[in-house]
This record gives sequence, structure tokens and C-alpha cells, in this order.
Amino acid sequence: MARPDIPLAQLHAFVVLAEELHFGRAAARLGIAQPPLSQQIRRLEDKVGHALFRREPGRVTLTPAGRELLPAARRALTDLADGLAAARAVGSGQTGRLRIGFAASLALTVLPDLLRTFRQRFPGVHLDIREMTSAPQLTALRDKTIDVGLLREPPAVDAELEFRTVLSEPFVAVLPAAHPLAAQRVVPLAELADSPFVLLPRAAGPQLYDQITGLCAAAGFPPRIAQHAVEWQTVCALVGAGLGVSLAPASIRRIRLRGVAFRRVEPGTARTRVAVAWVRNDQSPLVAHLLATVGHDPRDRP
Repeated sequence: MARPDIPLAQLHAFVVLAEELHFGRAAARLGIAQPPLSQQIRRLEDKVGHALFRREPGRVTLTPAGRELLPAARRALTDLADGLAAARAVGSGQTGRLRIGFAASLALTVLPDLLRTFRQRFPGVHLDIREMTSAPQLTALRDKTIDVGLLREPPAVDAELEFRTVLSEPFVAVLPAAHPLAAQRVVPLAELADSPFVLLPRAAGPQLYDQITGLCAAAGFPPRIAQHAVEWQTVCALVGAGLGVSLAPASIRRIRLRGVAFRRVEPGTARTRVAVAWVRNDQSPLVAHLLATVGHDPRDRP
């Protein structure tokens, strides 16, 4: 079926005249003179091939063709108005879908407040929240399967991605409650040398893994890794089961597990970073809104 070549102004004029059934009132409502209104209606009738109005002295009525066209004309104008409003909302970042990757441990720190604040500011945006460790987030950002990531220890330089630190926290020792060192308030790192370790696999977060093993090396020993676990909650559970000890970001203390003790470590100068990550030069208003919510304007550069 051929696409109708009908200007929207003609459809609008037709609908207004069909509602007013009076050329003078319709012209006034449209903000035009009566002759231009009559011309628009005549041109539309020429396109249809039939009269749309019956003109009689002192009154105007719809013909059968006009009555048939009226619902479709109203739908067309309404659909266009709705489409324009939707396009403006998406273009300004008031609606749409934002895909956010996050490391599981961040559900204990920055994630809840961030999501709550964003939802309050942009209730029309659908948030697609995906739990994943840091390395898969970097891949997902490059593949554009997520829009923003919240991860630990981002790479120092990345040609495709940008990062902003949103949290910095120290490390703690994760110990079985029955471990001899659990009786101390502060644990010297060197005293963990003889204990087996439970750590996240390096593939899940290379920078964080290297930082933890580097802290052990600086204390004079390579960690003897007895078990890997992908999530910190699992790490803590395995420690509580007596499979070893671990070093973890301090926020992991919020995981309440029976049989697990968290202690400050010495030296305590090392800190782990949590960063928001996004694709360099991403122009999405949704990404900009998310970055503004965590306190960073994407146009800022270090």
C-alpha cells in the first residue's frame, strides 16, 4: 500500500474542524484565517478523492467519508505526539534502559545508595543490574553489553575505557574464629605466612589479585593458595570452614558469617579502589546521569 502524502497540518485542520463543525471557530482555534483553513481542507479532500464535510448555510457536518477518516486522523496525531514525547524523554535521559555491571562486594557499600538515588532522580529509567567480577565487566564494557561498570582495582590505563574512583578502603585479614591470630586486634601480615590462603581467582580481577599477593610478598612470603572462590561471600564461608585465611577489602566485614573473624592488618597503608567505568567518549545521557549521581561529570578529565 502506498504511503499517504498528507501534511500533518491538513490532518490537524481536519480534526479541529470536525470537532468544532464551524469554520470560524476552527480557524480561531488553529490561529489562522478562514481562507487558509478552507484551502487545507480542500487539498485534503482532493487527496482523499471525496468530500469530508457537507457545507450548508450556517453549519458544517461530516460526510460518511469524513466520519471514517476522523478516528484514523486522531490516532495519527496522537501517535506522533506520543512518539515525539518519548523521543525527547529518551534523548534527555529521562527514560530508557541502563545496563550496570557490579562486583558482588559492592552490594555492601556503594551500590545500594547509588541505585536508590538514581531511581529517585530518574524513575522512568529501567535499570538492568548484572552481577559480575571486574575482568568480565571490562570485557562487557568493550563489547557494549553493559553501559557502566562498578569494579575493584581498574587498570591504570585503558585505550577504550575511562575510570573514576568512588571509594578507597583498607584491607582486613579474614580468619577462622578459632585461628590463634583471631585473638589479636591487629594482625601483622608476616604472621600469615604459614597459613593457607583462600582467594578469588586471578582471572576474576587481575589487579586486585596482584595487589593482595604483592602485599604478602612485601611482608616476606608468597601466599600458599589452597582454594579459589569467585565471590567474597564464598571466600568467607570457606575461611569459616577452616580451609584457610584471606585478605579482603574492609567492606567484606559486613558479611556476617558464624565462625569468621575480621581483623585489621599491619602495615595498614595499602588500600583498594572501587571505580566506576564507562566507554570513552560515550555520549549517552543515561551514562552521564549515572556518573553525575556518583559525583563525577563525564566531561571532567584527570
